[in-house]
Amino acid sequence: MEINEMTQKECGAFLATASLGRLACSFDNQPYVVPIYFVYEPDYIYVLSTFGQKTEWMRANPKVCLEVDEITSQSQWMSVIASGRYQELPEPQYTAEREHARRLLGKRYQWWQNALGERQLRLGDDLITPLFFRIHIDSMTGLRAIGESAECGKASLE
Repeated sequence: MEINEMTQKECGAFLATASLGRLACSFDNQPYVVPIYFVYEPDYIYVLSTFGQKTEWMRANPKVCLEVDEITSQSQWMSVIASGRYQELPEPQYTAEREHARRLLGKRYQWWQNALGERQLRLGDDLITPLFFRIHIDSMTGLRAIGESAECGKASLE
């Protein structure tokens, strides 16, 4: 198996096709990781959420990262980590940015379901206020593993 670093362009292309990742934040030296649906565009990751622990923690410490992976087999996978800063998009100050996020997220199948569905299970029919935020990406790194069988197939195509 060969493991190679991915370029910034490859990391961005991978994030552009993905929709599920793991958001990591921390507060008082305690890490917290949750799955989220997201959409990527250069410099930003947009997310729909609801108020809860992760929001409280990100407000207190805006340094976050998102990990996204695709695992085909033990020897063939990709993993990208985007590190950056949390930015909430409240109304009316960020109306244009919220609409942009809604349009981008709306291209994904059931993009709203996890954020609102999970909260509804806990709160019942009480009003659930959606919360849009974005991560301003400061850095991206990625690794790609290519297994022996994939390398053989690649060599025979060349």
